[in-house]
Amino acid sequence: MDDLSLLVDLHREGQRQGPGGDDETRLAITLSGLSGRTDLKIADIGCGTGASTLVLAKALDASVTAVDFLSDFLHDLEIAAERQNLTKRIETLAASMDALPFAEHSFDAIWSEGAIYNIGFANGIKAWRRFLKPDGILAVSELTWLTQARPAELEQHWNREYPEVDTASAKMAVLEDNGFSPMGYFALPKQCWLENYHRPMQARFAAFLERNDNSEAAAAIVAAEEHEIALYEQHSAFVSYGYYVARRTAD
Repeated sequence: MDDLSLLVDLHREGQRQGPGGDDETRLAITLSGLSGRTDLKIADIGCGTGASTLVLAKALDASVTAVDFLSDFLHDLEIAAERQNLTKRIETLAASMDALPFAEHSFDAIWSEGAIYNIGFANGIKAWRRFLKPDGILAVSELTWLTQARPAELEQHWNREYPEVDTASAKMAVLEDNGFSPMGYFALPKQCWLENYHRPMQARFAAFLERNDNSEAAAAIVAAEEHEIALYEQHSAFVSYGYYVARRTAD
């Protein structure tokens, strides 16, 4: 298997493919002001196996287009939607987030939890803005420094892995500079990383390695994940995902 196939194999059985939580998705919905509105059109970009998609479809009167470039993840979302009687509210679309086939002004809201980093925060909000209706809502979670000063090993790691990591004030400035008005922000709490993401993933490591014959490539992926987990456990006061909710402003 190549590295992408191995990563899919490791993460496919997870409820989440990154830090997050159902309560946090619901909080973002509250901040967005979408509750109580009817017949909404929402895109959930980089949805993975659909944890946030399912919450959106249950909490809102909305049709949700769940977008991911990995069809395996979308297949698992379709199964979950059927089990929860949400198939009429959820449509899946296999597409790359930097080449979306949507018309301008298609959606009342665009959601993306822990995925916009794949094309970069600034690139993502610029590219997706045109798909929002006037006054449409953008809700994204993004790796964020919680303090101005950080331990050197943590800063070096994330500056290497994701150079766009920055403080919340800097991210809000990017939103404002690119046609959005921030409406709300909060940082994901520790349980969104540990209980909802890291611990379930760690529980899958042994079976993942066995399925892949303890290959060097599989072992390297596990080692990299364990390193990030250890960094977070030691330095959780300094970094998290920030959840940003913003409104598209007039052109």
